[in-house]
Amino acid sequence: MRRLLVLATSVLAAALLAPPVAAAAPGVAITHRTVPGADGVPLDAKVIEPTGRGDGPFPLLVMPASWATPNIEYVGAAAGMAYDSGYVVVTYTARGFYASGGAVDVGGPADVGDASAVIDWALANTGADPARIGMGGISYGAGISVLTAAADPRVRAVAAMSGWSDLLASLYPNETVSTQAAEALLAVGHVTGRFGPELRELERAYREDRVEDVLHLGDDRSPLREVDRLNANGTAVLLANAWEDSLFQPGQITDLYRRLTGPKHLLLSPGDHATPDLFGAAGLPNDVWDAARRWFDHHLRGADNGVDTENPVRLAPISGGTWRDHPDWESVTGTVDTRHLAASGLLSDRPQPAWRREVRTGVPTAADSGTIFVNGLLQQFTGIPPLAPVGLLDRAAAGVWQTEPYPTGVTVAGAAALHATVVPRAETTSLVGYLYDVDPAGGGKLITHKPITLRRSTIGEPRAVDLTLEPALWHVPAGHRLALVVDTVDPRYATEHPGPPTTLTTPATLDVPLA
Repeated sequence: MRRLLVLATSVLAAALLAPPVAAAAPGVAITHRTVPGADGVPLDAKVIEPTGRGDGPFPLLVMPASWATPNIEYVGAAAGMAYDSGYVVVTYTARGFYASGGAVDVGGPADVGDASAVIDWALANTGADPARIGMGGISYGAGISVLTAAADPRVRAVAAMSGWSDLLASLYPNETVSTQAAEALLAVGHVTGRFGPELRELERAYREDRVEDVLHLGDDRSPLREVDRLNANGTAVLLANAWEDSLFQPGQITDLYRRLTGPKHLLLSPGDHATPDLFGAAGLPNDVWDAARRWFDHHLRGADNGVDTENPVRLAPISGGTWRDHPDWESVTGTVDTRHLAASGLLSDRPQPAWRREVRTGVPTAADSGTIFVNGLLQQFTGIPPLAPVGLLDRAAAGVWQTEPYPTGVTVAGAAALHATVVPRAETTSLVGYLYDVDPAGGGKLITHKPITLRRSTIGEPRAVDLTLEPALWHVPAGHRLALVVDTVDPRYATEHPGPPTTLTTPATLDVPLA
């Protein structure tokens, strides 16, 4: 017995005196899983989990992939967030694309149900914390994330990058079909996905020129219609988009931002669809993804990182320069300079006598918005926007009005708005408004634009037109002019031109927002 006591004492002493076994270093585990969707449809997923941090619970991020994109899209950023901040991240390919089952639902009820089902699966199969759930993504993933947050109050925070708030305003702006965008989405969708019945009907209606028959499909899939539920849930929403986004323009995003009453941030920067966000998704340094990580860290991890005290509106000028911060969207515009369209072609600061001006319809001019994706990328990486020789534009096919040269520089900050009267010669007529920065030689750089199609007109009866251009932040140098161009054709859109000229007449003004 004595020997046993001595032996036990020796073993205990050795255990106490031995150096401790090193704990596993923090790391990341990435696994491929098949996750059941809302109706059992298999969703192809990547699960990124922190290791060496205990059993949790850990904050959860669910990230639906973009349109026609597999779940690998966010793995770089997800691995960084799992490693640095201990997130469990589930990124999955949306139904109907690649290895996921089912049919493409375009952000409909099935897509929203899938996202909630992924949350259920993660809570049951990972160390995820049910009280700390966020969603995020780019483009399609952004829209699904915001729609899910409205429907599922478990989602406390969202980071929506290059997403939409209003599908109709995006793809059917002012009742004008955005043909280049529609063709691009349909083409890549056919290559990588399987269309559901509603998307097939939408494509048929588009091809048969009866888009108005399916407008309800876009309305039902627009986060802007769900803003009251987002506000009731108290969801913290970060919105980030590009000024020149070819698919989801900034105006519909600022509309959503202004109507949100919970915690919210807005970032707008130069670029085209998803280009300000894409490199960050791969894990590379990126301002937008840095902001998204700080957003999640504050609202899901309780990090005291200043997100709740800094100015929530951050804008990088299209014309180049550093980020500018504002307390709200309304403060972006300091003053509104109302200019009167004159018969002489001047944008005057004084009211003008009455005038009438005919514009030939269906005749292209050198003024256009450029090619989707291409021109936004050029603007982002080279600083070159769509160009036009404003001084040489065909005045028979376009109305052109210019300010006097500015003696000192001014900054366009916000959404310019044209208020005019049109006398249509057909039941349906399209117009496109452009705002240019014009140098002393007459060369114009496109600041912003917007189409409008006047449908159901009474021929010969004057009709008021209020055309709000997309918001912009652009510095106009001293010695340059601002120019408004109004014509009837743009290759980006299915503009409708009946043949007879359209008459523009007074009263006509342009509201120019200035910083």
